[in-house]
Amino acid sequence: MDAILSALRAAGEPTRLRILGLLGHGELTVTELTQILRQSQPRVSRHLRLLSEAGLLDRFREGAWVFYRLVEDGPQAHLARTIVDLLPEDALDHQRDLERLADVREARAEAAAAYFRANAPHWNKIRSLYVPEEQVERRLLAVLEDHKVDDLLDIGTGTGRILEVFAPHIQRGLGIDLSSEMLTVARASLAAKDITHCQVRLGDMYDLPVPNESVDLVILHQVLHFAEDTSLALKEAARTLKIGGITLIVDFAPHNLEDLRDEHQHRRLGFSDDEVVVWGEAAGLEKAEVEHLDGGALTVTLWKLRKAEPVRNTRGLELVK
Repeated sequence: MDAILSALRAAGEPTRLRILGLLGHGELTVTELTQILRQSQPRVSRHLRLLSEAGLLDRFREGAWVFYRLVEDGPQAHLARTIVDLLPEDALDHQRDLERLADVREARAEAAAAYFRANAPHWNKIRSLYVPEEQVERRLLAVLEDHKVDDLLDIGTGTGRILEVFAPHIQRGLGIDLSSEMLTVARASLAAKDITHCQVRLGDMYDLPVPNESVDLVILHQVLHFAEDTSLALKEAARTLKIGGITLIVDFAPHNLEDLRDEHQHRRLGFSDDEVVVWGEAAGLEKAEVEHLDGGALTVTLWKLRKAEPVRNTRGLELVK
């Protein structure tokens, strides 16, 4: 009761209602909210602090930027979404806010497009060497035939494409990437398609900002060949998986294209089936399926690994494999 009353008191102010209405359409930075609301940053920050303290908003830092979004769990999450749904679409302030939000998103999309144009030759050159992405994506979606996925974690999300592909089939999606430039592209793409139940966040694959055993599916799509410590990356991914959850790894089979190392910073020139399975077992992931897609110069491999029940001795104590 106290938590709900506190949340209602925090929401009961015109500017804070406008903030909730805006964040109902996706996460925004303090600067973006300041631009839309036409108020000073200290004033907007104060409203955001009160809403966060009341449990209606989540706050996270990404370098010098701070993002806010509606909270996703607990009674405050239901309350926040209900308040947003009750806001009248014909309210003048709300209409103006949404118009300015569209302008902010357009500017974000233009910046993302410029970055993507500058870097597109890099991706296009590599993609021309293996099977079409559409074929890989179809094979990834096949996991849904056998597994119910509410929460998806996409490590090394890049442009957020995997989140887009899975968005119609999941309740929540989170993409993690170490590049703020790539996250700008991802946010613009998700916003353009009105995918509000998927977010992206700056983070390290070795130190994921995700609770233990909280996701149903982890995807590492063309990520591990950049990793300095593949085994550690898999252990961190496994930590976030629920028991019985699935890790899908998409990467290259062993190859000899040194250009990918010299020009595109690939640390590894592909992986054998055995080494990925061994790394998975060390992380508590058992082999479920391995599939090879021959694309000519490069073969794409899909490893499907399942998080196993911990091995316990006769006294019920968990053992480390």
